Amino acid sequence: MKIRQALCNRKGQSIVEITLITPLLLVALYVPADFGIAFFTAHLTQNAAREGARIGAISAECGTSPCVTTVTETSCPGTNSIVQEVCNRLPLRLSGPLSIKTRLTGNLGDKCLRLVKVEVTGKYDFFLYQIIRLIGATVPNNTTITRAAELRYELQPVTYSDLCS
Repeated sequence: MKIRQALCNRKGQSIVEITLITPLLLVALYVPADFGIAFFTAHLTQNAAREGARIGAISAECGTSPCVTTVTETSCPGTNSIVQEVCNRLPLRLSGPLSIKTRLTGNLGDKCLRLVKVEVTGKYDFFLYQIIRLIGATVPNNTTITRAAELRYELQPVTYSDLCS
């Protein structure tokens, strides 16, 4: 009778099932969160680039050395006020060699065509990639996030009789 009760006792079965299912459940819950953080980081990077372009569009500094005609690539914290402002707005999850390029396009006499362009590049480390590497799979260490913004340069030293279109 005791042998029959021991065979019918299934109390340990639940513990084994939970032990087998828990890692899969954690991965299934973490993957959307990890990609959500990556998208949020990319969104904050876009906002930083947009703010840098906005600051550059009204900055007299951009009309001189830092961003005229050539691309100036710098890393944080930088000496240029535009780069410093972008660095202050970048998310902390963005790592690796951060690159901020500022550029003023167009020629001095171009009617309303001079643009300030700010491009931000950095690396994002997916935590999921680190877990997959533990299993032995070959995956990249990180992914590159690049965002750019362009705005019309407002301090053009030319006055026009009609509005820019």
